[in-house]
Amino acid sequence: MELKTKIDAEAGKQDLLITREFDLPVELLFKAHAEPDIIAQWMSNPHTTAKVLKFEGKKHGSYQLESTDAQGNVVFRSNGVIHEFIPDQKITRTFEMENAPFGVQLEVYEFKQLTESTSKLNIHVIYESGAKRDQLLALPFAQGLNMAHNRIQEILNTLK
Repeated sequence: MELKTKIDAEAGKQDLLITREFDLPVELLFKAHAEPDIIAQWMSNPHTTAKVLKFEGKKHGSYQLESTDAQGNVVFRSNGVIHEFIPDQKITRTFEMENAPFGVQLEVYEFKQLTESTSKLNIHVIYESGAKRDQLLALPFAQGLNMAHNRIQEILNTLK
C-alpha cells in the first residue's frame, strides 16, 4: 500500500515533518481536526472505537481523546492543550499519550489551500529528545498515520 502521508525524520534531530495532500477543500480538512464528531470517526478503526471526551477548539483550550476495544477496554488515551486555533489555517497544540514513554510533544498543524478542491496538511512535531522520537518511529507509526489520513479523505468525501 502506498503511503500518501510523507514523514521526514532527519537523523540526529528531535522533530518530524509530516505532509499530506487531500482532495478536499481546506475548510473540510480543518473540520476533520476541529469537530469532535468527525475526529471520533477517523480515529476509529475496525478494532477500536474512538471518543472525544473533551474538545475546546480555542486558544488555551484543551482536549482529551480515548479509544476502546470491542470489550470496552481503554487501549489509547491522549490529551493536550491548544495554544493557537486559527480556523482553516493553523492549530498549535501539545499532545501526550497517557501511559506511554514518548513524553509531551509540541505539534503545529498548518492547513494550506492548493486549489478550490484540494489542500495540504503540514504537521511539525517536536519531541523532548531524538531518542523519544525514534522510539515512536520504531512502531508502525507511519502506517497508522497514513490509515488515519485515508479515513479523513473517505469520511469527508461524503460531505463534499
